[in-house]
Amino acid sequence: MRVGRRARATDILLAMWAFPLVAAAVASVFAVLLAKRYAERRRSHQLLWAIALLMYAAASLAVAIGALNGWGRLAFQVYWVFGAVLNVPFLAAGELQLLVRNRTVELAIDVVLVFLIAYSISVVRGAAYDVHALAQQLPSGKHVFGDGTPAHRLPQLISIPSYLVLVGGALWSAWRMRGRPELKDRFVGTLLIAIGATIIAGLGSTFAALGKLPLFSVSLLSGIAVMFWGFLRASKPTSVPVLPAAADAR
Repeated sequence: MRVGRRARATDILLAMWAFPLVAAAVASVFAVLLAKRYAERRRSHQLLWAIALLMYAAASLAVAIGALNGWGRLAFQVYWVFGAVLNVPFLAAGELQLLVRNRTVELAIDVVLVFLIAYSISVVRGAAYDVHALAQQLPSGKHVFGDGTPAHRLPQLISIPSYLVLVGGALWSAWRMRGRPELKDRFVGTLLIAIGATIIAGLGSTFAALGKLPLFSVSLLSGIAVMFWGFLRASKPTSVPVLPAAADAR
């Protein structure tokens, strides 16, 4: 009986690669739609969101590869840099550019993003890796890099503040649209985007830190699916004219 249970548990763990793989596909489709919108409208926040979602897709694909074939240094680097560190700042930067709409602010944000990319890649590439930690089903950054090391601290320094900016901006956008029937879809869609981001950054990060591959894999897919649902809901055309600030909400 115990052998059977262990075999089933092993089969479940081996099947977990499918969830991040589908998450990568959803994020890729999401990114393509945003890129098309950017090509049509030339709104900088849409480009930043498209880049963030491509990062999410790359990180999810790295998780799928790691879950299926085992983790190597390159796969973990891709997952850590693009998934744990950089994709949330790009989403938050897009939210700021959407809300502020000032060319000087946009330029300052772009400079900060370039610095974050260079700094994050430099820190992660120069970090020491524990090969024994990489042998886990879902390696923890704490164990791979060492507790308190610069590479391990990157998400705490960069992703967490960015998440607060992202969700705060989305909630502020929703607050501005409250009570307006013609903006109901955009109001609900914006809230769904905030919820999806919370699933990823909150639950997903917790499960990743604990090394819980099944729960983390499911959170990767469910979080991006809710965000995509919110984007599609917010993108529905309104039946009556709306103010310019609300018309370009997402």
